[in-house]
Amino acid sequence: MSAKDFKFTANQVNTIPDASEMQFGIVVSEWNNDITDNLLENAVNTLKRYGAKEENILVKHVPGSFELVYGAACMKDSTMADAIIAIGCVIRGDTPHFDYICSGVTQGLAELNTESDVPVIYGVLTVNDHQQALDRCGGSAGNKGEEFALTAIKMVDFVWSLENLE
Repeated sequence: MSAKDFKFTANQVNTIPDASEMQFGIVVSEWNNDITDNLLENAVNTLKRYGAKEENILVKHVPGSFELVYGAACMKDSTMADAIIAIGCVIRGDTPHFDYICSGVTQGLAELNTESDVPVIYGVLTVNDHQQALDRCGGSAGNKGEEFALTAIKMVDFVWSLENLE
């Protein structure tokens, strides 16, 4: 299914857990900041809408999307975050650089997810052009920042539900 066809249903949104006791780390790329700043703003607003407290949301910036892996790893090791959202935007250019960055970030963030009980949310737009990025941060394809935040809340709830089984 294409992202343009995906929308959280009313039932899914109505079952978003209360985030008032959750702590979130967000690491965001400064590269393509007209996109990443918008995604960040929507992610933070969504976390708050579902109860997250301002003091329980830590935001740190890294230079580019490739550095999101290191930033997320550091955040996992040095904070009490229940989930980390990695926000970036890679726009295809004229060289294979796009492929290397996307592959490295995807592999690195996936690896972080296997190393501990702190979920790392993949919030990296990988698009062909600037317009596609704009469409995904408030345009025709919705706002992925909101989706990243909802995913983080649901993943914390998932982890907590497993801890209650012990």
